[in-house]
Amino acid sequence: MEPEVLPRTRWTEGATLTWHSEGEPPVFRGPGIAAFAARIREPLYILTGDRGSAIGVGGGGVVEPGTGAYSVVGLLPPLYPERLGDRSFGEAHGVRFPYVAGEMANGIATTAMVVAMARAEMMGFFGAAGLAPERVAAAVAELVSALPGRTNWGVNLIHSPAEPATEDAVADLLIANNVPAVSLSAFMDLTPAVVRIAAKGLIKDAHGRIHRPRSVFAKVSRPEVAAHFLAPAPAELLRELVERGQLTPEETELAAQVPVAEDITVEADSGGHTDNRPLTALLPVILTLRDTISRRHRYDRPIRVGAAGGLGTPGAVAAAFALGAAYVLTGSINQSAIESGLSADAKRMLAGAGLADVAMAPAADMFELGVKLQVLRRGTMFPFRAERLYRIYSSHAAWADVPEQTRTKVEKDLFRTSFDEVWAGTRAFWQDREPDQVVRAERDEQHRMALVFRWYLGMSSRWAIQGDDTRRGDYQIWCGPAMGAFNQWTGSGFLSDPADRSVVQIARNLLEGAAVLTRAQQLRSYGIAVPAAAFAFAPRRLS
Repeated sequence: MEPEVLPRTRWTEGATLTWHSEGEPPVFRGPGIAAFAARIREPLYILTGDRGSAIGVGGGGVVEPGTGAYSVVGLLPPLYPERLGDRSFGEAHGVRFPYVAGEMANGIATTAMVVAMARAEMMGFFGAAGLAPERVAAAVAELVSALPGRTNWGVNLIHSPAEPATEDAVADLLIANNVPAVSLSAFMDLTPAVVRIAAKGLIKDAHGRIHRPRSVFAKVSRPEVAAHFLAPAPAELLRELVERGQLTPEETELAAQVPVAEDITVEADSGGHTDNRPLTALLPVILTLRDTISRRHRYDRPIRVGAAGGLGTPGAVAAAFALGAAYVLTGSINQSAIESGLSADAKRMLAGAGLADVAMAPAADMFELGVKLQVLRRGTMFPFRAERLYRIYSSHAAWADVPEQTRTKVEKDLFRTSFDEVWAGTRAFWQDREPDQVVRAERDEQHRMALVFRWYLGMSSRWAIQGDDTRRGDYQIWCGPAMGAFNQWTGSGFLSDPADRSVVQIARNLLEGAAVLTRAQQLRSYGIAVPAAAFAFAPRRLS
């Protein structure tokens, strides 16, 4: 969409640019300021006259000798929600709006959610983390069929240090099926799977520019991790992949000239995996790092840096764009959407969450590393029970070493069966999915205990997805503070009921509200007395 160009005005010496109303008089203060500020798709004139500063909408500026009723000291052109981010984001991904619905794991970010976002000219990622490759393959096939020719959708690839074969298998199917975008999450360093995703299929086009067959997004919350994705893939990893026959020499040559990812999602205090970093501290650091590394490698096209985590209100979204985010990505709040794979029971629990109703708990996929994620605390005992399991694991070398009273309580309250019964099912699962885990567990009793405890952590998420109300006290629901802020913003009006929370309506309201708040701040920076009401945007049904 081309920017609007205001008509040229011929200026003469001694003339003054004045404004004349065409029906609506200017406003100097009070509710009228808020009402005019909300009309973001119209130009606003910043005026000065005998009564002080004012704003006018409609009418027009006229150059004439002498003075008019109101002198024009500034002009705010129309402000559209789609212009809040970096224009290159829309050009690169074929979207109208700089907005992404993130990849909530275990299929909570469903194919229906991805399709809805793509058709609304935004972007969505399918939540492949935690799913078997066969499930991911089925979802990819569905998306390819539903979104032919579109490039504004993608699938998640999560780091799986305990399951490298699964990570490789998912990478294989994403490449083989020409998935247009891949979002990499929870990676602390580059792996062969990541480099293959970034480098496979690189070619030079007719103009000599390097063409990427798929867009690579990378979620980061630390500068040292961001640096891996901002730089080209390491030469040693590229050589290794050539030796394996997984990359060609031509692909590695081109991979050495481009960053691993050209979209970096800065993840602040989010639900799920998080370092609980404040966005206002983290985003500027990554933006500066991006600029430094881009100059060092003399990249000839932009690397976009987006914002995620804590984005549940128009104010938060407006702040992210004001900090320089090229796009925004939402997560926790979309779990309560109609298209979410979470159960209706769990969605109701999310709809009742407050700002502080979250806690950190051990992560199933990185349990033995002590990695934690942010979850809902209100209405569930999961974070406390999961933390108890980690304390037992870290202080005992085997299940037999755990005091009998503790073992009995865990089996009764958490497993609701015996440790051995859980291990039998867990062993069968890993024998099929990653046999090396079984081999290790047979000789390392502490690892066996970890796998059994991970069964509980994994099932707790599944119970929330299935809506097993007999297990409500064990629901694991990934959730950040944004959920509580979102619930407070929606209040008792539109979007307060999960039945009204479509992922597209959530996105449109956040973007529209962010544009309204941005316009209010623009007016304030011109010295207009902007009332508090101008910084409030109530959700409404938007087309």
